[in-house]
Amino acid sequence: MINCGMISLDEVVKYLDSELKTATISDYPGALNGLQLANEGRICRVVAAVDASLPVIRKAAEGGPGLLLVHHGMFWQGVQPVTGPFYQKLRIAMDAGLAIYSSHLPLDVHPQLGNNILLCKALGIMDVHPFFDQKGLSLGLRGSWMGERNELEGVLKSVLNGPVHLCPGGPKTVSHIGVITGGAGSEVVKVASTGVDTFITGEGPHWSYSLAEELGINVFYGGHYATETFGVKALAARIAEKSGIPWEFIDHPTGL
Repeated sequence: MINCGMISLDEVVKYLDSELKTATISDYPGALNGLQLANEGRICRVVAAVDASLPVIRKAAEGGPGLLLVHHGMFWQGVQPVTGPFYQKLRIAMDAGLAIYSSHLPLDVHPQLGNNILLCKALGIMDVHPFFDQKGLSLGLRGSWMGERNELEGVLKSVLNGPVHLCPGGPKTVSHIGVITGGAGSEVVKVASTGVDTFITGEGPHWSYSLAEELGINVFYGGHYATETFGVKALAARIAEKSGIPWEFIDHPTGL
């Protein structure tokens, strides 16, 4: 990328699509990975956020033309009329010259910039390798971490800078950990079958707690939002490093 104060949106999008393998990694239809909203073609800053929500877009638009990188884009609800909050999001972004690029699963699973690998590194998990195959894509990572369960809880709280909910269904001494950021708690049966004794995810349904107890596996629910702040930050920092333009993170936690 060109090292200058303002760079081409097309150039950045081509880089992101290539780096994230956007065209080859399947995802939920509502994810609509890639450029979701264009601007007139130039950007002078990068803003990272987890969700393309109205408060986030309002805040991002305050700085003028730029690129908003998000993990959860604008189209999770599918086709919808351009009215109400959806209209406001588009109008505010377009008036400000704010382009929006979203990356869901491609960013989760990226081997250097992904939410999974960065959370594993932050926790000090060793010998990390892919696990939890779904339609040919490994959605998570597993590795080794030797220590006590309550020690891991403290480290996770520190890394996520917030509360962690623990289901202590497995051993007190942790050795094999599986990590899938976001909302993978409903997959506790399949996760347990892989042989990990501890599972770290963002959130899960109520019944996943009781089932984890029955299956004999620890589950840490770290929060969907909190476990997915890593990737967008790393991606924005990478673009800033390559282009010379500034970046920032808009923290708008949901508490979920």
